[in-house]
Amino acid sequence: MNHTVNTLRTLAGAAAAAALCVPALAPVPGFSAPAYAQSQDSLGQVVEALRGISTLKADFTQTDRSGQTVSGELTLKRPGRIRFQYQKGVPMLIVGDGKSLTLIDYEVRQVQRWPISNSPLGALLDPRRDVAKFGTIKPTGNPDVVSVEVRDRSHPEYGVITLIFLRKASAPGGLELSHWVTLDSQNKRTTVKLSNQRYGMPVSDAEFRWTDPRPRTRR
Repeated sequence: MNHTVNTLRTLAGAAAAAALCVPALAPVPGFSAPAYAQSQDSLGQVVEALRGISTLKADFTQTDRSGQTVSGELTLKRPGRIRFQYQKGVPMLIVGDGKSLTLIDYEVRQVQRWPISNSPLGALLDPRRDVAKFGTIKPTGNPDVVSVEVRDRSHPEYGVITLIFLRKASAPGGLELSHWVTLDSQNKRTTVKLSNQRYGMPVSDAEFRWTDPRPRTRR
């Protein structure tokens, strides 16, 4: 389990630190006008689907490129709140409170924090961000699968996030977020797959609070 925790610590830090400061979408060289228009339509559907999520709970599995896997439960409440509760035995927690994304490591009693706007999850959580302005639809070969790649080509150190949606009539906007993949500047890949998605249930703001493990400084 120590190897799992150490791997997760590296993955979580890299994933949370990878930025999504992505500029306006420009036409991709080689795109025909109809293909580009269709791409824009799909991006609009993705935006509608994301904005249609008020609350979401799902099981998740997080995997690195070597196949190391951990699981847990995801809770999301828009705008800006998210919680990754990892499986028993993994002493870590990731919480977004609407302003920042916080990685709490209870084993080493450390806390790391990044602005939500500077994290890969900004595409999901930051209400100021419009995926249609900085994402690119990638072909999947399956009309029921929509893939959106988000990157800032002028800042490759920020990494890349790819959001994968499945067409599902009962999901908000007709698209269900299936999984996402982050790739940092060192080509470290992290995949988060969702299952058992549930929408629209009451979620208390208390679910996005956490206990600070750092020792108090005596004065």
